[in-house]
Amino acid sequence: MEEKKVTPDVETEEIKTEEKPAKKTKSAKKDEVERLKAELAAAQAEAEDCKRKWYNVSAEYENYRRRTQAQAAQRYAEGRNDIVTALFPVGDNLSRAIAVCADENTKHGMEMVLKSFQKILEEEGIEEIDPIGQPFDPSLAEAIMAMPAADGEEAGIVKMVHEKGYKKGERVLRYAKVVVTQ
Repeated sequence: MEEKKVTPDVETEEIKTEEKPAKKTKSAKKDEVERLKAELAAAQAEAEDCKRKWYNVSAEYENYRRRTQAQAAQRYAEGRNDIVTALFPVGDNLSRAIAVCADENTKHGMEMVLKSFQKILEEEGIEEIDPIGQPFDPSLAEAIMAMPAADGEEAGIVKMVHEKGYKKGERVLRYAKVVVTQ
């Protein structure tokens, strides 16, 4: 039989009875333990799921960060190449001016300017494409004219360079404009 506790309620002047919880049987305790174990397992599974999702999001963010850094570095390098490429005609004009200059002092001054231009190209890792005397390679040069081969010359050889070509590593920044033998 259950024990009841009687307490007077001052506000309503009623008498309340409180029931004490009944003692649990072994079977009820076992069911409660199983229920708690199931809740714990569910909570652990949810925690593992959240942890896995967090790892995935962290990895995706890290990949995104690396990718954007690489893209920014590539855009910066391409921008530098674009600026230097825009200066190639200046180097061409200096070379032409030196070739026809009669005044020795002026020629010397222009040669100094051309050397500083070539030094900048070298510092940027840009090198000239010099195909003279080599078989024509369309991946490095653009044939603008063909001329008959002299006695003993092979056809398809670069005879003259009209405009210098430049490359950085394996990437051609400007194709050389050349005259090829027929």
